[in-house]
Parts: sequence; structure tokens; C-alpha cells
Amino acid sequence: MKFFSKLFYEYRKIWKIISLYLIISGPGIVVMVADNDACGIITYAATGAKYGYGLIWFLLILIPVAYFIQEMTVRLGAVTKRGYAEAIFDGFGSYWGWYALLDLILINWLTLITEFIGMTAALSIFGVPPFATVIGVCIFLGILVLNGRYWTWEKIALLFCALNLIYIPAAFMVNPSVSSIIHTGFIPNFPGGFNNQLFFFLMANIGTTIAPWMLFFQQSAVVDKGVKEKDIPWGRFDTFIGSILTILVAIFIVIVTGTLLKGVEIESATQIIHALMDHNRYVGTFLAIGLFNAGLLGAICISLTSSWAFGEVFGWAHSLNNKIKEAPWFYINYFITLISAGSIVLIPNAPLVLITLFVQVIAVTLLPVALVFLILLLNDRKTMGEYKNKLIQNLFGITIIIIIIVLSTLYGISTIFPNLFK
Repeated sequence: MKFFSKLFYEYRKIWKIISLYLIISGPGIVVMVADNDACGIITYAATGAKYGYGLIWFLLILIPVAYFIQEMTVRLGAVTKRGYAEAIFDGFGSYWGWYALLDLILINWLTLITEFIGMTAALSIFGVPPFATVIGVCIFLGILVLNGRYWTWEKIALLFCALNLIYIPAAFMVNPSVSSIIHTGFIPNFPGGFNNQLFFFLMANIGTTIAPWMLFFQQSAVVDKGVKEKDIPWGRFDTFIGSILTILVAIFIVIVTGTLLKGVEIESATQIIHALMDHNRYVGTFLAIGLFNAGLLGAICISLTSSWAFGEVFGWAHSLNNKIKEAPWFYINYFITLISAGSIVLIPNAPLVLITLFVQVIAVTLLPVALVFLILLLNDRKTMGEYKNKLIQNLFGITIIIIIIVLSTLYGISTIFPNLFK
């Protein structure tokens, strides 16, 4: 009897821990998995097609980098109860505040266009016309945010995060060589030498794993969710799980295309899907479904990021817990951003490739500045108190920032001058 009583006590203890995590979890997993958006899926697929399994080791390095950066937004949001845009305005003045905000709004809008590009390309495989995809997505996302509860929105977003794992069974379906993955993927190497193309792919993978909107989104989500200081350890764990999931999905995408499409030059999402369907109909279908889901999840998060940031700066009500009458400008901004981005994809002969290029270049200009602000804000003892950055965190953070500043700057230069690195 005593044994069963002890067993029941342990069961209740474990269930209490799991229940608490399920309550606190959300922002970290959503922001990380949503980072595998349409552009991200295409980037990973193109990486596998170009280099096979050769850059898996590089993706693994990005797990601690992504975690460390996003973990700081958890502490900053939980302690200050302010979104990142508001924190920058308060900490560094209106000049840098407006620079960060306007840059964010522009890149978010352009990135949202690329999400619609991915979604229309994915559903076109099933015969759905682009205008129907755009209208259907706008209606669905409108209903999603108008439910009047952050918690409801988050749980639905988490369901789409789970669908993002569809690439894992797809990888097993192509029967990859485990020994080849281990020997060529986990040992650091630069396949083909460190040339302009390899440099471009390395920077593209960094850019799709660490994006400016992620800083703004997760901190605003932490505030909107009502995460408290005592919940920070759970927020960290949530972010850590998200970091692993986003890279895990990326690796399985690389395995799929590295197995079936190695040596194929990837130019569009539609080409990837058709090429995979030629090899395996089910794998191609899985990728199409995953690509649509990735674009939808990215659109869910990115459109909200802009509305949250605007609301924080202008002092508008800016919570998903507010009804339309309580936060009209929050929802007006949301729908204008969403509908205008979707409309661009429907314009005949729109420069969609050029738009994608602008997304990459503008992200380069914002990310280093946003990271520097983040480090400085986390070192304000008066504001952060016991949650201020420790020495080891600063050293690690500064190292990451220096590397990202150097690499992202070179990435921007190589994007504008593609023949510079050979």
C-alpha cells in the first residue's frame, strides 16, 4: 500500500510539472518552428540539393545560437512587461526606435509576401488557383485573431507547429544512407571549397534561422501571454525545445533533398515539389503540404509581429485578448498588412524574385543593430535586477553578435556583388 501511495505521489508530481509546462509553453516553440517558414523550407531544400548532407554540421551549430538569442527576449519580456519595440524606444530614444520599427515593418511586409508565394506555389500543385489561396488564407487568419483570446490563438498555432514535423516521415521514406549522413554530415567540412556559392548558402541558412522579427515576436508574445518572472525557467525550456525542433526539421529537409535531388539547381518552390514528385509522389505531396503549412505559420506570426510593434510604440491597445472595439488600430494594421502582402502575389509579372532578394538585404541591416540593443538592454541592472546578463552570457552574446555582424555584412555585400567571392 505504501508503495502505491508513493507511486501515486510521484505520478501527481510529474503530471503537475507537465501541466505547468503546457500552460507556460508556446512562444518559444511557435517562434522557432515558425522560423521554418516558406523561405526557410526553400533554403533548406536548396541546401540539400546543392551539397547533399555536407552542411548538416553547420545547422547543428545554429541550435545554441538561436536558443541564446531568443532566451534573452524571454527574460526581457517577463521582467519589463514591454515588447521589444517599446523597450528600444524607451532605452535608446526615438531615432533608433523609429529606425528599428520602420525597418521591421518593411521586412515583415516583404517576408509576408514570400509566405504567400510559398503557399500559392504549394497549393497550385493540387490545382488551387493563387487568388483562392490568398483569399482563403486571409479569411482563415482573420478568424484566427478575432477569437479574442491569446491562449486560443497560441494553441492553434501549436497545432500547425506539429504539422511542421511532416518532413520527418518524408525523410524516412527516401531511405537515406545513415552512414553517409554521419560521415559527410556530422564532420565539419566545406563541400566544393569555400567559394561564393557556399558562402551564400551558409549566410542564407543563418538568415533563415535567426531573423529580426523573431526577437520582436517572442518578446511581445511573452508579454501578451502574461509570463511572469517566476515562469522564466519554463520559458527558457520552451525556447530550448523550439530551437531543437526548428533545426531538426531543417536537417530532415536537407536529408530528403540531399538524397533525391543532389546536384539539381533549385530555382523555385514549384520546381522542388515537381522534382520530388518525379522521384516519389508521396514525398513530393508531403513537401507541398509542409510548404503550405510553413507559409501559413510564418504568416500567422509575422503579421502579428508588426501589429504588436505598432501598438507598443503608439500606445494603442495591442493584445489578442482585446476585442476589435477595444483595439481597433491593432486589428486595422493587422488586416492591412495581411491583405496588401497577399495582393502583391496576384499582380501579373510582379518582381517576386527581387522582393525575396530585398528581404535578405534588409534583414542584414536590421539584425546586427537589434542584437546589440538586446545585449545592452539585458545589461541594465536597474531594469533587469537578478535577471541581468552574467559575464559568460555577455561573452557568448558578444561573440555571436560580432560573428553575425561580420558574416551578415559580407552576406549583404555578396548578395549585391555576387562575383566578389570566388
